[in-house]
Amino acid sequence: MGNAGFTEVTQLAAARELLAEYCEPHGRTQRRSPADAVGHVLADGVEAVRPVPHYDRAAMDGYAVQAADTFGATDRSPARFERAEEIVDAGTAVQVNTGSAVPEGADAVVMVEETERRDDSLLVYDAVAERENVAPAGEDVEASQHLFEAGHRLTPSDVALLRAAGREAVPVREQPRVSVLPTGEELVDPDETPGPGEIVETNGLLVSSLVTQWGGVPSYRDVVTDEEDALRAAVEGGLDHDVVVTTGGSSVGERDLVPDVVDDLGEVLVHGISLKPGHPVGFGVVDGTPVVLLPGYPVSCLVTAVQLLRPALAWLAGTEPQSQPTVRATLSRKLPSAPGERTFARVRLEDGHSEEGGDGTEPTASPVQTGGAGVMSSVAFADGWVEVPESREGIAAGETVTVQQWERPVFPGDNDGSTSGE
Repeated sequence: MGNAGFTEVTQLAAARELLAEYCEPHGRTQRRSPADAVGHVLADGVEAVRPVPHYDRAAMDGYAVQAADTFGATDRSPARFERAEEIVDAGTAVQVNTGSAVPEGADAVVMVEETERRDDSLLVYDAVAERENVAPAGEDVEASQHLFEAGHRLTPSDVALLRAAGREAVPVREQPRVSVLPTGEELVDPDETPGPGEIVETNGLLVSSLVTQWGGVPSYRDVVTDEEDALRAAVEGGLDHDVVVTTGGSSVGERDLVPDVVDDLGEVLVHGISLKPGHPVGFGVVDGTPVVLLPGYPVSCLVTAVQLLRPALAWLAGTEPQSQPTVRATLSRKLPSAPGERTFARVRLEDGHSEEGGDGTEPTASPVQTGGAGVMSSVAFADGWVEVPESREGIAAGETVTVQQWERPVFPGDNDGSTSGE
């Protein structure tokens, strides 16, 4: 490859389709308690161990009674009960609170609003039917009920349900392990003061943070200098992971050695994708391990990580990539883009306002920057980006656009199998 430039440019959709072929699920599983399982993907379906609730419970504050004893009770002719402490017999009532167990012998609950206490007795002014105001055992979840399928990524509400249903542990797939290799002789550690021509390493930190957010386990390596032997050793050292990710050195300059090193160790499958920013991105495979080559410019690194690494982690975990969270907005001014190139244009969102001055239903999206792949603040200060397909040459002001909020922590799970916005 050397300095000859990009011999072939691949469309983003085709590149992702090819990458998916080399991201087979790793197959490793483990058991985790519900408290430690958020974000993990189930390796098998799970059922409830016990019903939820596991007892008949009062659905209202009031008094537990035998329903037959209330028949005919009215405001003018209340039914009289003796107050008891624990067990309900004919003609007795036990005070209960919402959620408490229905006492033995009771089959209904009278709301406290329909009662009046008179010393040790109770007047009931309305009749109740059998099982009225009683939530039966298993109303929420039945014993042995199937809860989740294999491949489901667990959310906080999921693990709460699992605990309530008596699951002490569940089988999950291990999270994909990612070796993150920042490269470049100009990079220095964050505790060093950079001199002229030096840059504090941030891409590795960015990618490692994203991997954690996307349900992977990163190994954030030391900076690797632009030397073939050092790069070769670093890539080989990461092959015990599920995927190796390099940052920097992915273009076609004299110091861009990573593609040649990966191609020498294995095979570079894609080098150069028609997207902006992030054109120099690529990926290959070494000894069966995918190696993703992210560009060195921070915004390019971010965009390409979202487009390639995020879905790769989903595939390795045995799920399909989940669509990015989005919001519809009105474009405040023209958004330029080149035809034949997929563009990710950073925008800021402002609340919409109607002519009467009230809040509108659709916010306004103002372009921050289309170019400037090295301007990290343009994404840090943006609220998302607009994805302009290859078939369009810009988007006119006033058009409604879809803003992808890439930084919202959504796991690459399996909602609809869509890869739109990846």
